[in-house]
Amino acid sequence: MKKRKGRTCRCRKRKKQPPASVYGVNLSQERCYVQLRKWLKQQGFEDSTLQPTYFPDTGRGLMTTEPIKAGELIISLPENCLLTTVKVLESYLGDYIKRWKPPVSPTLALCTFLVAERHIGICSAWKPYIDVLPKTYTCPVYFAEETMNCLPVPLRRKALEQRNAVKELYVSSRPFLFSLQPLFHENVEDIFNYSAFQWAWCSINTRTVYLKPVKSEYLCEDLEGFALAPYLDLLNHNPQVQVHAEFNNTSRCYEIKATLPYKRYDQVFICYGPHDNHRLLLEYGFVSSNNPHSVVYIEKDVIFACLSKKDKQIAQKMSILKEHGFLENLTFDFDGPSWRLFTALKLLCLEPEEFNLWKNVLHGASVSEGNEKKRLELAKRICLHLIHENQEAMQKVSVLKKARSELQEHLHMVEALRLEELRILQASAEVLANLTSVVSSMT
Repeated sequence: MKKRKGRTCRCRKRKKQPPASVYGVNLSQERCYVQLRKWLKQQGFEDSTLQPTYFPDTGRGLMTTEPIKAGELIISLPENCLLTTVKVLESYLGDYIKRWKPPVSPTLALCTFLVAERHIGICSAWKPYIDVLPKTYTCPVYFAEETMNCLPVPLRRKALEQRNAVKELYVSSRPFLFSLQPLFHENVEDIFNYSAFQWAWCSINTRTVYLKPVKSEYLCEDLEGFALAPYLDLLNHNPQVQVHAEFNNTSRCYEIKATLPYKRYDQVFICYGPHDNHRLLLEYGFVSSNNPHSVVYIEKDVIFACLSKKDKQIAQKMSILKEHGFLENLTFDFDGPSWRLFTALKLLCLEPEEFNLWKNVLHGASVSEGNEKKRLELAKRICLHLIHENQEAMQKVSVLKKARSELQEHLHMVEALRLEELRILQASAEVLANLTSVVSSMT
């Protein structure tokens, strides 16, 4: 007979657990995670180190219960656990996809499979994974118009384009989706509605990992450029972290190795790439505070609004900048204006007698002390303009949060983005003030 462990042993075990207030709340005993780990074990996944945990600052993530050394595996997920278009083509949807002309895209194939599997519920082999997927997302694809209008103009434009692209994909895919009616008792128009398609698209867009592409005659693009990776996709992003991630052809597992060590009870992170906060919010639905890649983008309309209307060469100067690609990717960051922004402003501040030097300016040449002063003044006007714009947007967000409780979660994301941009602009304003002092002391 197995000896029972007494109260003293149980007390010691409890003492080994990290306090929830410091390390987060353990989620591993929740039914959905128990079922997920059980299902993954059946597929060949063995892991006792990473524990689903809710963290106050990042939300749901994975905590290590043991130290991880640099170079050690963080996670090794067997090929059986990966949801790929290969598995979709091998499923009950396969014949319908293979017969459809023109061929569907990998994204549509995966979206269709996710919606179908969620619909069939308990009969789905992927139910344990689908049950832990978010029920909704904080990506701009989900934003109401009021929330969308609070985004910075450059991001708002991209978000609208992305939302329209998802809607167009859904509309153009309806004939294929309706062809699946023989598979279901219910009306497929109710199963594959836009809300379900939107959820599936965001699940794929925010959570897939890269795999080496393989061509297929049945799909219009690469067969396996990406895959959904259960459990592994609980790892959160940290821009300061570097990991080595790839599919290991020998072990037939998708593996992630740490490049830095982790202490026991640390949250384990991966890096989705060197993305600024516009990209993170657009593609993944979150904002990273103190992101070293964060910038504030400047629209040409903002620059034009801050220029002196007395300059009769403005149109010609703007035309030159556009022709040479200097009206795009103009930014402020924590170190001040980018080189591209400073170069564009230098050209815009040329006096009529200096205009013939514009080619030299685009190659980085200095012009005069007067030009330098004008450039700094113009940069400060643009910076202050954007600070004022961000402050107005945050006031608008504050009003909306009080009036529209259903928009709270999405507005929180916009507020976090605007706060980060305000910090960048305030840092840039300080840099510009210091540069102005230096230039003034030299004259």
